[in-house]
Amino acid sequence: MITPLTLTPGNGPDGAALLTVAGEIDMSNTDALAAALESTPGPVVLDLSSVEYLDSAGLSVLFAHADHITLVANPLLTPVLTISGLADLVGVAGGDSGVR
Repeated sequence: MITPLTLTPGNGPDGAALLTVAGEIDMSNTDALAAALESTPGPVVLDLSSVEYLDSAGLSVLFAHADHITLVANPLLTPVLTISGLADLVGVAGGDSGVR
């Protein structure tokens, strides 16, 4: 069974590519996330603020695209991104704070 995941492409206020993700990211749907990231040209802001769950398969996709993504993450995901080391490779913004 594929876990529900919504991927909505768009552009941020500055015109940069934006991919908004909602739901859960796990091994059942990482192919869709990878395909969306691969089909989005240039740097991408990946908005994970509506993601409720992220497993190691999802982290693998994010690591594979670390060279061209910036993340917006909710407080639930912040520890996962930090402990995995991904926060050291990509910019991460959360809530009202800026990208760090």
